Amino acid sequence: MKHHMFSKVKTVSKTLGVAAVLAAAITPAVQAENAKFRFITNWYAQAEHGGFYQAEAEGLYAAKGLDVSVKMGGPQVNSVQIMAAGQAECIIRDDISTMMAQQRGIPMTMVAGTFQHDPTVIITHSDVKSLADLKGHTVLISSSAHSAWWPWAKKQFGFTDKMARPYTFNIQPFMADSSVAQQGYMSSEPFAMKNAGADYLVYALGDEGYPPYGNSIACRDDVIKEHPEQVQAFIEASMQGWKNYLSNPAKGNELIQKENPNMTTEQLAFAVEKLNESG
Repeated sequence: MKHHMFSKVKTVSKTLGVAAVLAAAITPAVQAENAKFRFITNWYAQAEHGGFYQAEAEGLYAAKGLDVSVKMGGPQVNSVQIMAAGQAECIIRDDISTMMAQQRGIPMTMVAGTFQHDPTVIITHSDVKSLADLKGHTVLISSSAHSAWWPWAKKQFGFTDKMARPYTFNIQPFMADSSVAQQGYMSSEPFAMKNAGADYLVYALGDEGYPPYGNSIACRDDVIKEHPEQVQAFIEASMQGWKNYLSNPAKGNELIQKENPNMTTEQLAFAVEKLNESG
């Protein structure tokens, strides 16, 4: 099984000149009173969001003058729409979908990346020796993939839209059909497949050349312009939260399980192990 996936947490505050804006405007001290700051992830609470929950649990945001609420996303949560309506300051969003939102006139900018590579993987049955071998096979993908990595995969591997079928976030279709492949996260679906006794291979898109950073942070342009010190404080506390989470995830995991009771202790341990293996 292929195990390459994430790289260690890495700040990249440089997209579209945001770093310059922040550096020019930051003052030595953050606001005296904690400022409310709403952050929405891209899925149900899980280890891939652990650093944010760790920062909240350890009071790292509060120490930076922020009253941060971390809210989990999900298949029915349109975080871009919520943020555009002024109900969130920042969200998790990948590079490509952020640029597409900008093209639609939504004033948002990517300010940092959590992972050096996108954590999305394609999971195949063990007889598939490369992603190019999937041509003509059914690939189960999420609706958001059509505006993210799927166009890249079509160009890179010769995939076609006829191959794409909806992924319902259930591994049973994969288990029932040896010709099917599906998307996933290295620290999520493989855990379920391992427990189900599946014979599978995992191909990390980052290892295959997919260029975007993973779990990037995108913020409203007005927040970046009017409160750059808050954005910088959020990034700094989040990155410290990630360092702490990878060394001792207990506090972050407690909040993750509070938000998402379906997340088991065993799966979180598996996920943190995979995150640390990437270093």
